[in-house]
Amino acid sequence: MAAYTGTGDTGAGDADTAGETPDGTPDRCPGFGPPHAATDGGARRDEAVRAAVEQGLVGSTTPIVGLLDITGIRDSAAALRAAFDAVAAPGTHVLHAFAVKATPLVPVLRLLHREGIGAEVASPGELALARAAGVPPARTVLDSPAKTPAELREALALGIAVNADNPQELYRIDALVNSAATRSPLGLRVNPQVGGGSIEALSTATATSKFGVALRDEGAREWVVRAYLDRPWLTRLHAHSGSQGMPLELMARGVAETYGLAEEINARAGRRQIDTIDMGGGLPVNFGSDAHAPTYAEYARLLAATVPGLFDGRYGLVTEFGRSLLAKHGVVLARVEYAKSAGGRAIAVTHAGVQVAARTVYAPGSWPLRVAAYDTKGRPKAGPNVVQDVAGPACFAGDLLAEGRSMPLLEQGDYAAALDTGAYYFAHHYSYNSLARPGIYGFGPDGEGGVRFATVRAAQTLDEIVAESGGAHAESLTRTL
Repeated sequence: MAAYTGTGDTGAGDADTAGETPDGTPDRCPGFGPPHAATDGGARRDEAVRAAVEQGLVGSTTPIVGLLDITGIRDSAAALRAAFDAVAAPGTHVLHAFAVKATPLVPVLRLLHREGIGAEVASPGELALARAAGVPPARTVLDSPAKTPAELREALALGIAVNADNPQELYRIDALVNSAATRSPLGLRVNPQVGGGSIEALSTATATSKFGVALRDEGAREWVVRAYLDRPWLTRLHAHSGSQGMPLELMARGVAETYGLAEEINARAGRRQIDTIDMGGGLPVNFGSDAHAPTYAEYARLLAATVPGLFDGRYGLVTEFGRSLLAKHGVVLARVEYAKSAGGRAIAVTHAGVQVAARTVYAPGSWPLRVAAYDTKGRPKAGPNVVQDVAGPACFAGDLLAEGRSMPLLEQGDYAAALDTGAYYFAHHYSYNSLARPGIYGFGPDGEGGVRFATVRAAQTLDEIVAESGGAHAESLTRTL
């Protein structure tokens, strides 16, 4: 079995040119070989956990790591492309732009770019990450409800697609377009107000959502139509109805409303002014098992049945999926530091808690995670199920990764694996108790029947924690003032 070297070599090469064909389209990443599905995600995960323990990637001195299944990520990217290719007319231009907020890690963005996936960014930081990953402007979309003039100027100078969120932002863009030439495709985000799903915070097409122009508000639809008729350079229309907790039918309804508006605008303009519909993303993820459900193919077929004109070749298409591409392919693996009991309840105290799973800890009803038990050697743990709590390291009682969970008893030195955490978990650290960000490693076959790891992000050091917390300015309050 190949040993972990810690070099971080993913085979990506130069961030500006590696992995692109002469016409600028992404080529396959050579890092871990071609995509395949020879083993399912659960089996690959078990192999990776055992290898992480055997190779010393995790243990008593490094009690928590994040693991990313490179094969699984590639398979998801391929499934997304195939699903829309199957329903779209030949020659339809489709840009699948990964929502960077889901997993803002440069090597991940680089890998997705190599697999034909662009980037949807919502801040200067996310744009910087996409650029560092080598994602070209033509495959980047900027969405945000609070873009500054400086952000807009940068995007337009680079030729990045921009979706204005509201009338005031559109007026800002007016001034920029009038003052300088730009290659940026420009659009407007609308809120179809079709309703919400089971998680209110992630439902973006409610009556009072903060995003976009609310189409059903009095006078709003006519204002949108007039905005396009007055601006021949406004050629895209964008909507996004929500993500986790949203039924597919409601998402498809939001797309149908957006398509209907595009048809109305083009009819009023007497030409095909809107040439691209950005339908957002947000495919829900099944957190109850290893099954990928719903699938991209199911959603694409539903869209084709609900809005057939969307795929007849008249419109270019943009998607902005995030969680559904990465969630199933990530694991947070944490060592059990102590095993104890209280009130007759077994408690495994681990190094994974609120700092890596804030949503789960604070809203467990909406964000429950599966937790798998592994023994001290990283093998799936056997034995009778015991009702127990899996606790994190933070200093408050509610820091629980799982409560009252029935599973094989976790004992000191074992490992608890939080599954389905490839998106919105280990890449969104919450610095409670100044707990360090864990290292993140991609894994794939080493060609010899074993597992090879590559560094995605090194673990945060204590010096970095001090620096991030104002260490360079220790005297600023006592001496300067």
